[in-house]
Amino acid sequence: MFKDIFVAHCTSRFTVPRSSSKWNSRLKCNLYYYRTNYFIMIVFILGLGFIRRPFAIVAAMLTALTIAFLNDSFAGTFSEKVTRTVRRFSPHMAAKMRPPLTPVIRGRPSSKRTIYICGKPRWVCVSLFSAASFFVWFISCGLLTLLWACAIGLLATVLHASFRTPNLKARLNTFREEFRAVWRNYSEL
Repeated sequence: MFKDIFVAHCTSRFTVPRSSSKWNSRLKCNLYYYRTNYFIMIVFILGLGFIRRPFAIVAAMLTALTIAFLNDSFAGTFSEKVTRTVRRFSPHMAAKMRPPLTPVIRGRPSSKRTIYICGKPRWVCVSLFSAASFFVWFISCGLLTLLWACAIGLLATVLHASFRTPNLKARLNTFREEFRAVWRNYSEL
């Protein structure tokens, strides 16, 4: 008896949408309402993928650091913090890590300012970290695992969002957010 009630309860919440407009509405509503759950699920699936290939975590960190070096403020802050840390242990080495002085033209600093990371031009650091991350991705065979984990997480998200019938609370939340978006557009006029 309990099994019949449970199956009837679960099957009433998952139905096939009748048209593409209903599917689009259901997808949008569920993606908004369950976005935190979907995010946690995708992170969990990625974590399982990284457990399978632990060396891929190092590759992902190197890739993230390479991308972060392309941001001017991050590159400058990173360089300053590394130089300060090195200065505690070896002031002579820290002096070598300082960027060269910017040229002064007609009393003003040059507008073409090269970003330096630990005394080297940014392109050198980005090239080195890109090569290192490519090498680590290659030896860890983790790129395929990462792609499969992302594909499985996104597929599970789309399937759930497509077939889960939104409840009243989810519909009201979606309507409220759409109303706020429209209201923001009118207030900017």
